[in-house]
Amino acid sequence: MRVVRNYLYNVFYQVFILIIPLITTPYLSRILGPTGIGINSYTNSIIQYFILFGSVGVNLYGNRQIAYVRQDRIKLTRTFYEIYFMRLVTIIIAYMCFIVFVSLVGKFRFYYFAQSISIIAAAFDISWFFMGIENFAVTVLRNFIIKLITLISIFVFVKDSSDLFVYILILSLSLLIGNMTLFPSLRKYVDKLPINELKIWHHFIPSAILFLPQIATQIYLVVNKTMLGAMTSIQAAGFFDQSDKIIKMVLAIVTATGTIMLPHVANAFSRGKIEKTKQYIYVSFEFVTAISIPLAFGLAAVSNKFVPMFFSSRFVAVVPLMMIESLVIILIAWSNALGTQYLLPTQQVKSYSTSVIIGAVVNIIINIPLIIFWGAIGTAIATVLSELSVTIYQLIAVKNQLVLRKLFINTDKYFSSGVVMFFIVFCMDIFLPAQWKWLALEILVGCMVYILMLLLLRVHVVDKMKNVLFK
Repeated sequence: MRVVRNYLYNVFYQVFILIIPLITTPYLSRILGPTGIGINSYTNSIIQYFILFGSVGVNLYGNRQIAYVRQDRIKLTRTFYEIYFMRLVTIIIAYMCFIVFVSLVGKFRFYYFAQSISIIAAAFDISWFFMGIENFAVTVLRNFIIKLITLISIFVFVKDSSDLFVYILILSLSLLIGNMTLFPSLRKYVDKLPINELKIWHHFIPSAILFLPQIATQIYLVVNKTMLGAMTSIQAAGFFDQSDKIIKMVLAIVTATGTIMLPHVANAFSRGKIEKTKQYIYVSFEFVTAISIPLAFGLAAVSNKFVPMFFSSRFVAVVPLMMIESLVIILIAWSNALGTQYLLPTQQVKSYSTSVIIGAVVNIIINIPLIIFWGAIGTAIATVLSELSVTIYQLIAVKNQLVLRKLFINTDKYFSSGVVMFFIVFCMDIFLPAQWKWLALEILVGCMVYILMLLLLRVHVVDKMKNVLFK
């Protein structure tokens, strides 16, 4: 029942965080415009590098290590404090590096300082602990309240394009406050421990090993915006950021299973239940395939109408970007299942690291010519190709451990259903007026067509989920 409960918590939260951008993004697009959105995107992409290096892979490493020792309170206490204080030191070093960086740049300095509160917030992020013990209720409730306060603050304090600094400050402070609210819940799980008994640095090497793939992952998540802003224009970075934002919103639904399954599989693996871990990945892979295909095809089908209605007519350049980038929803769903839900929990860090490093290298190499020739569209293509390379390598890495045919069972049926749904919705999108009620109708029809196709093709993924995961 723990998996069911955690999944429901995450689904609730992912739906909620989908609603928040649906409310704020149209407002901010009109208030801040392409330039304001681009400045926020560009400066935030730089700040993410300092957060990344300061965090030293703790989010994944801490999650996994806590899952390994959660049955032993003494080991749990020691492991938490050692990992936490190690990250605290590395975050302080990262912020000192940021001070040096900001003293050397003249452009956007005030925006960088507002963004830098997010670096401080990372020092207080202990969500990895609660994920490791599989208590998702604490983080979900915390995030729900903070997101609500953030939403209200945006509408109250961000009134025109000159309020960009205020907007960045609101986002950064909400992250800091949200992270600090988790500490009172710690007392239920950990005891006090003298600092001089801690051996914080013996976690550094294994955490750093997981840090390498996170560097690579961050490169092809953030470097796109950085390169666009540097090689073309801030506006181009803003256009790609808007497309990327919607893609990430949709992906949150798909990757919610990864957040839940990592500690669950890690705990099963630590107890020697190897076959059980394989059963988990088979059913989880099919599940993410079943939901990622309609999300990707559906988003591509409605983008021509959705973008100008949602972002305003000033962002029509986002339409082709979103249609191309929607393909990564399927690819990331697969790589999330293979990497986060199988390779990491089963301690195959080398294979996972290699896959994301390949993705980063592919992204950087092909980004340069594609940006030169096609600008933001080139970046969207590079994103798809880099995610494809990650997925292909991970499939090669597991081919001798897992039966690939079992991973892709019914995939042809899901794609067939998705293609039929795409053409019906795309035709509706062309002929129906650009109004929200007609867009809602398109989405409703798309869902009905997809479900009907699955029923006709006799696909029963939900029953499999119940039989394997929810026992």
